[in-house]
Amino acid sequence: MPDTTTTSNKIELVIITGMSGAGKTVAVQSFEDMGYFCVDNLPPALIPKFIDLVEGSGDKMQKVALVIDLRGREFFDHLFDSIDAISAESKVTPQIVFLDAKDSALVRRYKETRRSHPLSDGGSPLEGIHAEREILNDLRGQAKIIIDTSELKPLELRERILQRFSSEAKESFTVQVLSFGYKHGIPIDADLVFDVRFLPNPHYIEHMRPKTGLEKEVSDYVLKWTETQQFIEKLEDLLLYLLPYYKREGKSQLVLAIGCTGGKHRSVTLGEYFKERLEELDYFTYVTHRDVEKGRKEG
Repeated sequence: MPDTTTTSNKIELVIITGMSGAGKTVAVQSFEDMGYFCVDNLPPALIPKFIDLVEGSGDKMQKVALVIDLRGREFFDHLFDSIDAISAESKVTPQIVFLDAKDSALVRRYKETRRSHPLSDGGSPLEGIHAEREILNDLRGQAKIIIDTSELKPLELRERILQRFSSEAKESFTVQVLSFGYKHGIPIDADLVFDVRFLPNPHYIEHMRPKTGLEKEVSDYVLKWTETQQFIEKLEDLLLYLLPYYKREGKSQLVLAIGCTGGKHRSVTLGEYFKERLEELDYFTYVTHRDVEKGRKEG
C-alpha cells in the first residue's frame, strides 16, 4: 500500500517584507485570515530549517507566510542565501511580497504614531527611511509582487492581498490595471506606465467635469475618438505580445498603470476597458482607480 502520510503538493511560501511602516502587520493578518501559517520576524538564516519542519508536517501546512523585517546588511545577505537554498527544493514555491510607500507617506505615519524609525539612530524618520531603502533596494528588485501602500487604507491593502492570494484567485498570473493622475504622482509599483493625456479631455466639457470615467456618458466620450481607438488597438497588440513572456518568466503579477492629468476621466475609462478586455482573453484581472475621488479639478 502506498504511503499516504506524505504529499506531492507544493508548499506555497510567501515572504512578506518591505519598508518599515508600509503595512506588513496588516499584510500578515490578511494571510492569517486566508488560512496561511504565519510567522513574524523569523531570522532569515532560520528559513531553511523552518521549511524542513513544514515539509515534515505532511499536509498540515501547505501555505506559509513569513514576515522578514530586515534591520541590517547581514540579514539581507542571509535572506538571499536562504531563498536560494529553499528554491532548490521541488516542494517549495517561494515568492516575495514587497510593501513599499513614498517617503512622504512613511514620514507621516511615523509622526502620527510617534514612533521612531528602527534605523534612524535617534535622528529624523526620513534618515532611517533612506538608510532602509538603500538596504532593501536589491531585494525590491527580486520581488515578484510590489504593493505601493502610499494611498491605501488598511482595509484597501487587505482587499488587494485577498484579491491576489485568496483561494478564489486560482490563476498563477494576475494583471492589476491601475488608473492614476499624473498630478498626484506616478505609482511606484507600476510595471508598465502609459500616458493618455494626449486624448480629448472631458474635463473641458462643463457638465462632464464632476463625473468620472465610471459613468457611461464620460466613457462614451473618451472612447469615441479615432485616436483613442488607435491607442487601444496598439496597446492591446503590445499586451498580447508581452503578457505571455512575463508569465513565462515567472512573474506572478503585472501592474499596468494608465495615467491622465487628474486620474478621473480618461485613465479611468481606459482602465475599465482593459480590465474587461484582458478578462475576455482569460487573464485574471482587477482594476484600481487610485485617484478617481481626488481628481475633481482635472481629468
